[in-house]
Amino acid sequence: MKSRILSLLTPETVAHFHRRGDWEDRTIYRVLRDQVEYGPDACAIRDRGRSLTYAQLQAAADALADDLYARGVRPFQRVAYWLPDCVESVIIVLACSRNGYVVCPSPHRNHTVADISALLERMQAVAFVYQEGFGSDAAIANLEAELFGLSSLSHVYQIEPVKTNPPFAGAFLGHHRNCPLPIEDPDRVSYLAFTSGSTGQPKGVMHSDNTQLVTARGISRDWKIESGSVVYSMSPLSHNLGMGAFLTSLYGGATFVVHDRLRGESTIDQILEVEASYVVGVPTHALDLLNEMDARGMGRLGKVRGFRISGAAAPREVFERLIAAGVNPQSGYGMTETNGHQYTRPGDDLDLISGSCGRAVPGYVVSVFDPDDPDRVMPQGEVGIVGGKGACLMLGYYDDQIGTENCFNSDGWFLTGDLGVLDADGYLSLTGRVKEVIVRGGHNINPERIEALAMRDAAIERAVALPVPDDRLGECVCLAVMFRAGAVPDFDAVLEHLASLGLSRYDMPEFMLALNDVPLMNNGKIQRSDIMDWIQDGSVLPVTVRYTSLKEVD
Repeated sequence: MKSRILSLLTPETVAHFHRRGDWEDRTIYRVLRDQVEYGPDACAIRDRGRSLTYAQLQAAADALADDLYARGVRPFQRVAYWLPDCVESVIIVLACSRNGYVVCPSPHRNHTVADISALLERMQAVAFVYQEGFGSDAAIANLEAELFGLSSLSHVYQIEPVKTNPPFAGAFLGHHRNCPLPIEDPDRVSYLAFTSGSTGQPKGVMHSDNTQLVTARGISRDWKIESGSVVYSMSPLSHNLGMGAFLTSLYGGATFVVHDRLRGESTIDQILEVEASYVVGVPTHALDLLNEMDARGMGRLGKVRGFRISGAAAPREVFERLIAAGVNPQSGYGMTETNGHQYTRPGDDLDLISGSCGRAVPGYVVSVFDPDDPDRVMPQGEVGIVGGKGACLMLGYYDDQIGTENCFNSDGWFLTGDLGVLDADGYLSLTGRVKEVIVRGGHNINPERIEALAMRDAAIERAVALPVPDDRLGECVCLAVMFRAGAVPDFDAVLEHLASLGLSRYDMPEFMLALNDVPLMNNGKIQRSDIMDWIQDGSVLPVTVRYTSLKEVD
């Protein structure tokens, strides 16, 4: 199929990866069809109160694909969804793979209505699926009014909070039988995910079915995720880690369990109920589970035998406690652009698991480059910028030629912006980040955006958002501000100001610090390291703050 979306994909690239066996001749939907042929009655996915076999999952995907086609949606057009994790999320991904659409799962609960409107406009989405009341400011913002003003959006599905069985019941135009045969091109652009990293504007990362399936195939084989396995992901499907967990489960023919527990419910109880064998999450998830196990006097976590931890660095103690509980931990690393390409293998010792993020998946290669000369490879054992190339790498940034060019060195290596070191066996250890980004419980927060919004407050002369360590979340946001002469320091007013300009409540500072002076470097940029040193040595003490919307107060 000839693509109408500009990407890095070339006939030579396609031939190269297929010839090496890194890419297969199967779309994500075709993987589903093959699982139906192998075990139609095996459980494919379950969420709260619902369970679908592989045959039922295919039928649901076919029905949605049929309805989208009947509405006039055609290959390469964009379909987005904004939902809590549920069966419908996966059905949308599969239906888009079947019909050759580009799916965008990126809208997540941290986003505001304004964020979603901007994303839909940027990607020129033609269809959108959402649940009313979901999102950072859903209780006070008018999503329907925003959708009405979008130029490209023609088809909207609203999913009820109490999910129906069958999925999408009552949402389709009617019964149709004119949908064409499934698209069989696994190399076209099929997936558009917007990053939440260090840049001011999210970048739209483009993937094909094949680039996504590389890691899914590798992990399912190395960790024996197969028929009879039960995969439980605490990372949402709107994030690469959660989507990768689903694809790993699908590739292996396992059961995927949606993490849809209600506030106050025990995740452990859900893991025990579904008899999960492989769990995916960030370090905060693992720490919360271990602490709950200790509180309940539990020595084992049911039938869980594997636990992938990614998204941020985890303390050695977390891995030790998992091993003591009979769980084989997997340390991993990846990003939206590269998928979860790095992971430890079963049998790796504790030092490797806790001190590295593993080896690259077959089909991907990692190297380390000089921060001052990104074209120069660093000697083994020396720290540099982590770079990679291979079969699971993105196909470029959507509608962003300059951004795509700038993330590669002259030899075609994708530069992650993370610092790391490789050992003789290819195990990668991360040591830091080139770009400033705060990782709170696996969620990336852009400090530059917080600073830019804070500086629009007439009472603030300078502002800098910094990470402060947190035992559970890894990092939290501290906003250090220098108020203008004569201004009365008012942290609550600053939080209200940030909220009024659209900062998500999930990105809000949890600590604030008033400084008489914010130090600057010779180039006029803020000297972040000095402030962080002051916090660490106790010279200054941040104050705990909490944003509470007027709606919550009422």
